[in-house]
Amino acid sequence: MKKKLLFILLLICFSGVSQNHIIADLKIQGNKKLKTSFLKSLASIKSGSVLDSTVIEQDIKRLKRLPSVAHAYYQVFPTEEGSYNVFYGIEENFTLIPSLNIYTTDNDEFAYRLGLTEFNALGRNITVGAFYQKDVFHSYALNFRAPYLFSKQLGLAFNLQSLTTLEPVFFNNTSAYYRYNNKSIGLSGLYEFNFSNKLELGINTFVEDYKYESGETSPEVPLELNIPKWLLKGIYEFNNLDYSYQYISGFRSQFNFQFVTSRREGVEEFFIGWNDFFLFKRVGEKGNWANRIRLGLASNNDTPFAPFSVDNNVNIRGVGNTIDRGTGVIVVNTEYRHTLFEKDWFVLQGNAFVDAGSWRNPGGELSDFSRSKNMKLYPGIGLRFFHKKIYNAVFRIDYGYGVSKNATQGLVFGIGQYF
Repeated sequence: MKKKLLFILLLICFSGVSQNHIIADLKIQGNKKLKTSFLKSLASIKSGSVLDSTVIEQDIKRLKRLPSVAHAYYQVFPTEEGSYNVFYGIEENFTLIPSLNIYTTDNDEFAYRLGLTEFNALGRNITVGAFYQKDVFHSYALNFRAPYLFSKQLGLAFNLQSLTTLEPVFFNNTSAYYRYNNKSIGLSGLYEFNFSNKLELGINTFVEDYKYESGETSPEVPLELNIPKWLLKGIYEFNNLDYSYQYISGFRSQFNFQFVTSRREGVEEFFIGWNDFFLFKRVGEKGNWANRIRLGLASNNDTPFAPFSVDNNVNIRGVGNTIDRGTGVIVVNTEYRHTLFEKDWFVLQGNAFVDAGSWRNPGGELSDFSRSKNMKLYPGIGLRFFHKKIYNAVFRIDYGYGVSKNATQGLVFGIGQYF
């Protein structure tokens, strides 16, 4: 009994001493393009602060979330004076990334998007990018995002785009094609409350232009529509994800809300909100279980231009390109990812998935979610080709096979994980 009591007292004493261990210096090693001063500004530990492994591990998780960092680790060494030097080791990603997406349009024409993005401009995790798109019509966009432009917590984002596509519009059990153009300029402020919680507030001014191209017509649906609008948006994110190359674990939630209005008389104000929930879990040494749930509602206007689409590239793999629209959405994506081969920088990953969802019809009721004709269920399989040292260098191929009513099937290609 005396020995046990003595052991407990020693533990208490040791704990008290360890809590007073002081950091002499934080040193960064392995970084080439990333600025050491920038990395130190993100770190929670400083020279003279108390050595705390919990804080250090949180710093490492933060660093691994940066697009410019492939992997990060830490080491602690005592000094002759009795304090400690902490080393953060950085394995950098290649961050000047060209992109090329090739696909077919809704009328089976050849389409592509060609872009170039630098995710670590000036060595400070600033993203600058642009793309050109040929999807029947010509489109372009410019983007700037600097989450730590002013401080560890405060940043700025800016975007300019002119996006023109051939969009299907559904009404009275039929459809038509419209040339849709959206020209917009947006500015957002970015604020990081702490390690896990972030907020983005922004304003966009844009013009939506619809022009009839082909298909059915109706007196109730205009052949042309040109409306200048303002958009106020807010994005709140809770992120507790931990990355280890191709593997992810943890939970993330992102809530998006947008309010759209116009100075033009007769144009109704409009809101849209949705929340994405992500849950990732490691399974053994080579497995990863990934899940996404999206819940969304918008103003329930009886309009053919409803905001939530049913689309291959957004929510249901194999369903087709923008086959329907709705004013509410419930989507569940779940998949198991397994590393089949890994050597040096290359990873081959296989996956089996199930995509399921339902939509509320424009002007409909919440009971629309339970109607079989609005439900989609698509299981499938896919492959992922990774480059571990290039940011987002994941080429994916998925094949989805529908088992719900009036189902289709098809291949879906893309860059980056589906979610």
